Amino acid sequence: MPISIKLGIAGRLFTAALACLTLAATVPTGRLFIQSTSPEVPLYVYTPIPESGLEPRNIHLSFGDNETSVVVTWSTRNDTQSQVQLMSVQPPNATEKLYNGSSTIFVDSGTKKATQYVHRVTLPDLGWGGLFKYRCGSQATGWSDWFEFRTPKRGFSPRLAMFGDMGMVNAQSLPRLMQDASAGMYDAILHVGDFAYDMQEQDGATGDQFMQMIQPIAARLPYMTCVGNHEFMYNFSHYKNRFTMPKGFGGDGESMFYSFDLGPAHIIGISTEFYFFVEYGVDQLKSQYDWLQADLERASKNRAARPWIIIMGHRPMYCSNDDGDDCTFGALFMREGFLARWYPLEPLLQKYGVDLALWAHEHTYERMWPVTRLEVRNGSWAEPYSEPAALCTSSLGRLVVESVTTPSGRRCTILRSAAPTMATPGCRSSTPPTSAWSRSATISRVES
Repeated sequence: MPISIKLGIAGRLFTAALACLTLAATVPTGRLFIQSTSPEVPLYVYTPIPESGLEPRNIHLSFGDNETSVVVTWSTRNDTQSQVQLMSVQPPNATEKLYNGSSTIFVDSGTKKATQYVHRVTLPDLGWGGLFKYRCGSQATGWSDWFEFRTPKRGFSPRLAMFGDMGMVNAQSLPRLMQDASAGMYDAILHVGDFAYDMQEQDGATGDQFMQMIQPIAARLPYMTCVGNHEFMYNFSHYKNRFTMPKGFGGDGESMFYSFDLGPAHIIGISTEFYFFVEYGVDQLKSQYDWLQADLERASKNRAARPWIIIMGHRPMYCSNDDGDDCTFGALFMREGFLARWYPLEPLLQKYGVDLALWAHEHTYERMWPVTRLEVRNGSWAEPYSEPAALCTSSLGRLVVESVTTPSGRRCTILRSAAPTMATPGCRSSTPPTSAWSRSATISRVES
């Protein structure tokens, strides 16, 4: 299916409103308030963590093993049943269906050894274009509030909010993100590493607070993630236990590396941290690399159905900040492999023509031309690019996928971002730029 992916820069969407935000947090009680003095952004008060050990908390969704499957994840302090009560809203159906799942025990490795039960229930094959409401918990011990979510329409154009590096305190983009999510602007969230700063703090209480903070968004939209350096403690145990990413294409089963299909895109999440925290073993780096190669091989043969291959990982393979660290030695590790020789990412992404790489970590916004081996490869109709374009952001951006036809009638796919137009093969924006702030950049993939 021909599509385009449009990326809006974070400042374009949020700067005006967020300039007026003030924030206060009282972490011990679980209450967090974000007050906006802008009329466009209302006050949001986040629900405190339930005091009862039986009551569901930290509720969030993720895609299952296909686009119309959803996994509901939540936690409780005490051991309870894992059930989801589901009702169809559109098309209307008064019949409630009860789904059963399972729970695992997660023990924080801090001094208190705080224990919680993480519940997972899969809602399989819900069909295209449905609106559902659900609640989780159990008939025996009580239910959560009701939440709504939608399944994608067949042949849909995904709209994704993408960001990384969001902490418990000073999460200034959250009010606007909640407002946009409530207005139905997005189909899913991509959070590219670094959660809460840090989830293991206060014997895991900070992680609980963060998960409760994002619940108004994550309980209604699939919240797709990859791991960051701030999740490294206890061999990434908080990340592995709190999130549930798809297993359909043979990932590691711990959400560290995985992939899923969404509309015209195949999206891959990896752990860049395997290159840096080798004290946890180099075997996991090899396992990820072997899996990634097999996954890219499969995805490259499925271009007719999924023309875009997108990869996301926390640390960037290319960035330009003068920090003498991540944009030099760290990026080199990513491109050329551990110790500059083992499991290099760049040749693999180039070989299989990965279209777009999403990074975070640097707390800045950057976007790159298609590039490999430190050289720009701009491409043309005659010689299309074969290297990934890179996007690095640690604040909210927006991806929108839509159909595009060239003036000559050719079908193609494009990537637009807020930047000067890039001379890449394929479609060009039909709207002339009005200012440097609103100009768009395009990367295209032509359909036969």
